[in-house]
Amino acid sequence: MNPISPNPLLGVAMHAIGATFAATCYTPEKRVRGWSWQSYWLTQASFCWFLLPLLGAWLTIPDLCAVLREAPKDAMWRSFALGAAYGIGGTAFGISIRYIGFSLTYAIAVGLSSVLGTLIPPLIKGTLVVTLSKTGGDWIIAGILAGALGIAGAGWAGRLKERDLSAQQATGQFSMLKGLLLSLLAGVLSAVYGFALEAGEPIADIASAHGAGVWRGNVVYIFSNTGAFLTTAIYCLWLHARHKTLGELIELPAGAEKASLPLNWAMALVTGLCWYGQFFFYNLGHVRMGTYKFTSWAIHMIMLVLISNLVGILLREWRQCRRLTHRTIAVALTILIGAVLLLTYGNYLGGK
Repeated sequence: MNPISPNPLLGVAMHAIGATFAATCYTPEKRVRGWSWQSYWLTQASFCWFLLPLLGAWLTIPDLCAVLREAPKDAMWRSFALGAAYGIGGTAFGISIRYIGFSLTYAIAVGLSSVLGTLIPPLIKGTLVVTLSKTGGDWIIAGILAGALGIAGAGWAGRLKERDLSAQQATGQFSMLKGLLLSLLAGVLSAVYGFALEAGEPIADIASAHGAGVWRGNVVYIFSNTGAFLTTAIYCLWLHARHKTLGELIELPAGAEKASLPLNWAMALVTGLCWYGQFFFYNLGHVRMGTYKFTSWAIHMIMLVLISNLVGILLREWRQCRRLTHRTIAVALTILIGAVLLLTYGNYLGGK
C-alpha cells in the first residue's frame, strides 16, 4: 500500500473544483420542459447517485470485484444506510424551498451541515480534542466558525435579493414553521453523508491495498450514493404513482410547449455528471488533507456557497438589488473567503 503524501494546498484546489461542479449542477434544470419535478429528479438521481458511482469505481479501482469480495460487509451496510439518510435530507431540502425559499433553506441546511458534518465524526471517534490541540488547530476552529457565519450571511443576502427582485412573489405556500423544521432536518441528515464516507473507510483501505491510490474513495460511493438513490427513488416513484406522471419519462404530455424529450434527458444527464463531479473531486481533495482531513466537509460546503454566489454575480443576478443587499452579500463573501483561507492555513500548519 503506497501512502498518500499530504498536500493541503492541492487538496483545497480539488475541493474548489468539486464545489464548482456542485454550485452549477442545477443550472441545466432551467432548460427542462414538460416534466414534473419527480421526473427530472429521479432521472438525474439515477445518473449521479447510481450509474456514475458504479462507472467511476469500475474505471479507477483496480481489481474492483476482488475489493468488493474482501471488504467488510458491515462497512458496506453502514455506508449504505447512512447514505439513505442523506437521501432523505436532500428530499427535505427540496421541499423546504417551497415553504421558505431557496436562500433561507440554503443558509440553515448548508450551515448546519457544514458544522455538524465536520465536527461530529471526530467527536464520536473521540479524536476531536486531541486533533485540534495540534499545531494549526486554533486556525481550524476559527475557519469553521467563520464559515458558518459567512453561510448565514450569504443566506440572509439571498433572502434580501428575493425580496428585491420578487416583491410581487406569491406567498401562498410560505410557512416559516414547516420550512424551518424541514431545513433543520435537511441540515442534520445532509451532515450524515460525512458519516457514510467515514463508515466506508475500511472498504477504501481494501482498495488501497489493491493499488487504488488517490482514487480509493470512489469505491465507497457505490454504497453511500446508492443508499441516497434508494430513498430518493422511493419518494419520486410515490409522487409518480400519486400524480400518474411516470409516463413522462418516455413520452411528453400533450400540450407541452417548446419541450423536447431528448433535451430533458440530456439536461438530466448533465446535472448528474456535475453532481457526481463534486463527489469525484471531493475524494481527490480529501485524501490529500493530512492531519485535519475531517475539515474536508466544511471546506466543500463553504466553497459551494461561495462559488454559487460568485457565479450568480457573474451572471448579473444581483444587478437590480438594493445597495443594502449588495453590501450584505459582499460582507458574506469576504467572510467565506476568509474562512477558506483560515482552514487552508490550519491544514498547512497541521501538515508540517
